[in-house]
Order: sequence, then C-alpha cells, then structure tokens
Amino acid sequence: MTDPDSLPYRPCVGVMLVNREGLVFVGRRSGMAPPIGEDHAWQMPQGGLDKGEEPFEGALRELWEETNIRSVEPIAETAGWVTYDLPPELVGVAWKGRYRGQRQKWFALRFTGDDGEIDIATPAGGKHKPEFSEWRWESVDKLCSLIVPFKRASYEEVVAELAPKIGR
Repeated sequence: MTDPDSLPYRPCVGVMLVNREGLVFVGRRSGMAPPIGEDHAWQMPQGGLDKGEEPFEGALRELWEETNIRSVEPIAETAGWVTYDLPPELVGVAWKGRYRGQRQKWFALRFTGDDGEIDIATPAGGKHKPEFSEWRWESVDKLCSLIVPFKRASYEEVVAELAPKIGR
C-alpha cells in the first residue's frame, strides 16, 4: 500500500458559480455509485491545473470544460489553498496513484449568462468528456451536505470564506 504522506497534493482549482438569485451551480458526477451513492454525488466545478497555468485561468478553463460556461465575472477567491486527503482505499488508485489528495484554489464567479449557455452533455463545444450527468442551482447552505464525505471539510472551508462575499 502507498504511504499517503509520501505523496504530494494534486494542484487544482474550484469554482463557486453563483447566479443572479444567489444560488450556486452543482453538478451530479457521472458514474457515482455506492458506497458514495447519489446523495453525495453533487459538486461544484473543479479540476487540475495544467503545468504553468495560473489558477484563475485554470478555473475559467475548468468551468468551460465541464459546463460550457464563459459568461462570468469574478467575485472573490480563497485567500489560500484548501486541501483534502483521499480516503485510504483511493490512495494509490485515483490519479494513477500519484497524489494523496488535492490542493485547491477556489474562485467565486458570478454567472452573467442565461441557463441556455449551460451544456453539460457536450461541454467545451463538444471537445471535452462530460463530467456531470445533470445539474441544478442550489442554496449555498446545502452545498456541504451534497459532497462526498471525504471532501466535506474542504467544502465547509470554501463556503465559510466565499459565501459571505457572493451577495445572496
């Protein structure tokens, strides 16, 4: 078994996308199955940074690759990086065993388009594999209960820092 402490964190970004009503975009991860189950299969857009990519640029790219959304304006970002560790059964398996978890920079962005812009079936103009099977707008107060348990503490940290800045 791989010793998690010997592995680095995967550099990532996340997006808290907020609509005009102060609700946050969440997507149901494709292929989520027990033991995680569908109750915890929802998350905000997020993903790995490309080599040399600036975090804000990576956040815009990830949002586009997962949702097709480009109509946004920045609201806020986390002061630092938020980390989470994978559960022991996923260390050595996820991301080809190269990481112990993720180190994420989160951005709150205001969605300035209309819902017709959102396309999770053929995101990035059809150039990216769909990551979500469905999506919805959700209250910021419910976000932490929708995420897989091993990411919950990181979501609590992100919500605590960014929710006061989104102008609900």
